[in-house]
Amino acid sequence: MSTIHDQAMNYVYQQVLQRLLSFFSRAERTALQLLIQRLVVAAGGMERMGDYKVMVTPSGTRDSCYTLALLRAAQLSIAGRAPATFQLRVAMLRRSESGAASSNMHRSFAALFLYDDPRVELLMVDHRHVLPFDHLAPPDKDSTQANRTNLLMMGHRRARDEKLELWDDACLAWAEFCGQIARWGNGVDAWVASESLRRQKQFIDNLDRAVQKAGIGALPPNTGTFDELFALLDGLGGDLYRGFYAEAERLCWRPEDSFESCRRTTFVDIHDMAVGNLEERWPLLSEFLGFQAEEWVFHQGGGEYADPLIEAHLRGLEAEFVDGRSYEAGFSQHVQHMLVTMQQQRVPEAVCEQMIARLGQPPALDELRESAANCIQTTYGLNETQWVCLLFSPFINRGASLERFLRSCHPGMLVAMPDLHRAMQGLHGPEQVLQWMTDVSGLPVRLICRLYAMESLPVRGAGLHATDTALQTAGHDGIDASMGDRSAER
Repeated sequence: MSTIHDQAMNYVYQQVLQRLLSFFSRAERTALQLLIQRLVVAAGGMERMGDYKVMVTPSGTRDSCYTLALLRAAQLSIAGRAPATFQLRVAMLRRSESGAASSNMHRSFAALFLYDDPRVELLMVDHRHVLPFDHLAPPDKDSTQANRTNLLMMGHRRARDEKLELWDDACLAWAEFCGQIARWGNGVDAWVASESLRRQKQFIDNLDRAVQKAGIGALPPNTGTFDELFALLDGLGGDLYRGFYAEAERLCWRPEDSFESCRRTTFVDIHDMAVGNLEERWPLLSEFLGFQAEEWVFHQGGGEYADPLIEAHLRGLEAEFVDGRSYEAGFSQHVQHMLVTMQQQRVPEAVCEQMIARLGQPPALDELRESAANCIQTTYGLNETQWVCLLFSPFINRGASLERFLRSCHPGMLVAMPDLHRAMQGLHGPEQVLQWMTDVSGLPVRLICRLYAMESLPVRGAGLHATDTALQTAGHDGIDASMGDRSAER
């Protein structure tokens, strides 16, 4: 019975491969053969493929789904011509904003017949807990709170003149995830990703900035590609948020006894294998993999799941409360900036028109503001008052911006400034003051005290890239979510 079952499943897998290949162009079929050769060389020969384990970390964006399809085609192609093929680990970092990503991945997994294939591991990490992938599973009850707190702590730690970016901590979260999931369950031999060298360098630069914000030092100078990433992560340690929290507050990765202490993972770069452009890939993505997303969201710099409405909303709040301009001015300016960027990338005119239809209509601005506020509240549990507090970062550097924040947004609390400073130093303060601090920031007093004792970062140097490429995701065949759209490069 087992033999008959195996034969039946092998037939199914070969049917999947044939249908998958039917969506590939001639150039993609050539790239697939080159990918197979690269993996065989990395494994040390075809005879070792059965013991070789490859990891991919998709984020549910279109590029990461495409990379997964290419890797699955290689796995099934080798299975059809050799005694054994490589093992595949597919791991996702689950975050509060990744619901659409999880659904896209589920559809891709089903189309590629990854479920129940013994050669494939499907994993997700939720709140540092490694679990079997399940797109319907409710999030860990503490996960949303932890993500929100990490986002706030990272956002408050930015330089005084540095703009707030919503996905600021996603780079750090994904780096920690990638470093840990590669060691889980006897580890993996190779991590495969398809980011260009420029994108790799950009991510390392952002990671350098992120670890400085997290208070755990800086990366060694002159580092810049994913060939060095695992060595960098090993040097940073397993908990990249430890600078914010007391030891008793830190959460271990779980299951604790399932992580290899010695890593053997190498990086296999397949950027040159991902050929073609979005128009050529779209039938594979939509018809075969079941990928779904609004096309106009593809072309934004903050990642395919960074809703441009929310980004424009933050710029509107920044203009209104920080810069002394109107909400409409900040919102509209950001929309115009996105449109210019899309045109520079030669985005189709119809896509630009979709963006204008949604975001470029001033009469609907009040509705757009309410919609963005509801979305951001639902996703992160933060209200407008708490976002405005984050825009000012009033606690860092011994409350250097506290008076400015109070004068701009809470003039009635100016009289309580001495009590606020005492409370942020960890001294006794009136209960009403302590409650106000928590209500206005979304943070417990103990973490506000930690921010108060931390210095603000120096202004970002000219050699570093803007953090608007942060999340979420990790980023990225894992880092797509933290590095944005790559369609202009291909």
